[in-house]
Amino acid sequence: MDETRSLLRHFLAALAYRTQKALRDAPPSFAEFQAGSGVRTPCELVRHMASVLGYARTFFVGGVFRAEPLPSFESEIERFHEIIADLAAHLASGTPIREISYEQLLQGPFSDAMTHAGQIALLRRQAGAPVPSENFLFAQISPERLGSRQPGAAAPTPVWLGKVVHWAWKLARWQNRFRAGKSSRGQP
Repeated sequence: MDETRSLLRHFLAALAYRTQKALRDAPPSFAEFQAGSGVRTPCELVRHMASVLGYARTFFVGGVFRAEPLPSFESEIERFHEIIADLAAHLASGTPIREISYEQLLQGPFSDAMTHAGQIALLRRQAGAPVPSENFLFAQISPERLGSRQPGAAAPTPVWLGKVVHWAWKLARWQNRFRAGKSSRGQP
């Protein structure tokens, strides 16, 4: 397998991990949380993500893909992960891609799905059940683990560290304003 395909498989693994992080320990009512008129529910977002990735899969296998609604949120999540695994298998086995480039695959359906994983995390916050922060550099992400069973946070960010970073940012901003004020008055 070449480096590009390997990197795309890792991207899919990161997508699986981040999606499950956004869904893990969500309240039962979260699947149908409605943030506002015209905003997809988490269940609708997962279905859309499956649809986008199913479309991506057609560039390997042909045909058309349409993600019909499934009876439960859990079944929507499982379908999403099955499609990720199937895409990763095509990348690993060397199935030729048709009509588009790997770059288009990444900038189109893969990135679209990752955007929606972020939307699910945002909806968790709006639903009053925010996702705990984490340093994703240390996350246990593997192209061999693409299902819904993903490991927990490898390096959660402690609450106190978030506050330190916030105050450091405020201090740096104040210092920059102070320096800008001195230089506008001609002071060194």
